[in-house]
Amino acid sequence: MKKIIIALVLLLPMSAAVADLYKGFAAYDEGDYATALREFQPLAEQGNAFVQYVLGLMYDEGQGVPQDYSTAVKWYTLAAEQGDAAAQTNLAWMYSNGKGVAQDYQVAVKWYTLAADQGLATAQFNLGAMYKEGEGVPQDNAYSHMWYNIAASQGNENA
Repeated sequence: MKKIIIALVLLLPMSAAVADLYKGFAAYDEGDYATALREFQPLAEQGNAFVQYVLGLMYDEGQGVPQDYSTAVKWYTLAAEQGDAAAQTNLAWMYSNGKGVAQDYQVAVKWYTLAADQGLATAQFNLGAMYKEGEGVPQDNAYSHMWYNIAASQGNENA
C-alpha cells in the first residue's frame, strides 16, 4: 500500500507541498519516522486529511513518537471530520475501546457508519458487530447480518 501511495504522489505536479509529502512517505516507507514526522507535521497542520490520518497512525502505534492515544485521536478526528474513511474507522475503534477518549459506543457507531457508507469493509464489519452486540445501537440481527454481508461481499475475511 505504501508503494502505491508513493507512486500516486509521483504523478502529481511537484509543488513544495508535494515534495514534502513525497519525502515524508519515502521516509515512512523506510522506517525513518523522525523524518516522516518532520515532513508531515506542517502538512497536517495545514489541513491535509490523509497526512492527519497518517500522523494518527504514528501516534496510535508509537512509530517514531511516544505512543499517545489522545494525540492519535486528535489527528484521526481532524481527518475524519474531512471525510477520510480510514480515519473515521480508526477513530470509531478508539471510541469503542476507550483508547485516548472515554469509551462511547454511540460515537463509535457514528464514525463506523460514516466510513461504512463510503464502502470501507472494515467499518462495515465493525458496524455489523456493534449491531450484533447492541453496542451504541439497539441490538438488531437483521442490520448486523446486512453489514456483515456487505463487508463479506468486498472480501472481508472476518465477515
